[in-house]
Amino acid sequence: MTQTVALSQGRTYLAIPGPSVMPDAVLQAMHRPSPNIYDGELIDMMPGLTRDLCRVAGTKHNVAIYIANGHGTWEAALSNVIAPGETVLAPASGRFTHGWAEMAEGIGAKVQLIDFGTSSAWDFDRIADALRADRNHQIKAVLAVHVDTSSSIRNDIPALRRLLDDLQHPALLMADCIASLGCDRFEMDGWGVDVTVAACQKGLMTPAGIGFVFFNEKAQTKRATMPRVSHYWDWQPRANPDLFYQYFNGTAPTHHLYGLRAALDLIHAEGIEQVWARHERLANAIWAACETWAEGGMLYLNVADRAFRSHAVTALRLTEGRGTALRTFTETRLGLTLGIGLGMEDYDSCFRLGHMGHINGQMVMAILGGVETGMAALDISRGKGALEAAAAVLAA
Repeated sequence: MTQTVALSQGRTYLAIPGPSVMPDAVLQAMHRPSPNIYDGELIDMMPGLTRDLCRVAGTKHNVAIYIANGHGTWEAALSNVIAPGETVLAPASGRFTHGWAEMAEGIGAKVQLIDFGTSSAWDFDRIADALRADRNHQIKAVLAVHVDTSSSIRNDIPALRRLLDDLQHPALLMADCIASLGCDRFEMDGWGVDVTVAACQKGLMTPAGIGFVFFNEKAQTKRATMPRVSHYWDWQPRANPDLFYQYFNGTAPTHHLYGLRAALDLIHAEGIEQVWARHERLANAIWAACETWAEGGMLYLNVADRAFRSHAVTALRLTEGRGTALRTFTETRLGLTLGIGLGMEDYDSCFRLGHMGHINGQMVMAILGGVETGMAALDISRGKGALEAAAAVLAA
């Protein structure tokens, strides 16, 4: 009789789509006493940190930093440019557009939601119809989620900018890049994005707790027309502080800033183009394995078309609701934690692979090996040769 042996001792692997794996350099930078918040190195560090943060977002404009998660930056961005009673358009391809739309409703905005489901990218004909129907330009902003972490759909932000320009619609283009910044190619200025929201715990490889709102002059012009903006969410003093404490409207998130500084150093030492290329190659290896497994008829990629898949997260489905069983096996038996089916209607069927930030080829092969082991243990039918297919992509 074979004895069941847990193999989960040792360093566990968090393969969820954020918080992501943190580099040792980030952890070491944070492992230090509290600094002086009134004078010295922390204050001196901030101009370079904000400049390098803007480089990752591809903007020469402004950034405001908040002690908040991504939901906080949603509200911060909206609070600076959307007044109660104004309308926003929200094209949804997953749970997180719905969440941002709910945040807009919470501050008194009217939301026009176009729901494309959880497996389809935007249909630009439907978005165009909504914008054309808005003859009086009541829509003040489009809430565009670049990568939806729940569905793993990557939407075409440049195409949305072209559509707004072709229709001569003045709405602000607001992009949620929480899952994509530092993973998927994103160029705020080059793509004509007016407001970008992001957070630190995914491609920026820093423990969750700080978020960012980048904004250009068009957004700043809209900010100037606002009847009021709450003192805490106001991006004006944060982006243009006279004193250090104005960056954060109070005490700074000191150790997060040291960690972020180390993470930005890693990104810029590698080079952002190489960071994007690395994520693309690793994602292609994962897809090669998953497409091979799918030949067995029990596993499905949530996004069929590779052109619309994120390079940071891959959402998958197993028949018979076996996603939860697979996640339980890999975590309890192997020490590998996979992402839950967040926001998906068939929660127990779904699981997600996070491949963002501090990740390399051997880490990807470890994730895939763990999934293969779990499917073997649970007798899940699958195509053969998945690991070989991934290895071929990495070896090319």
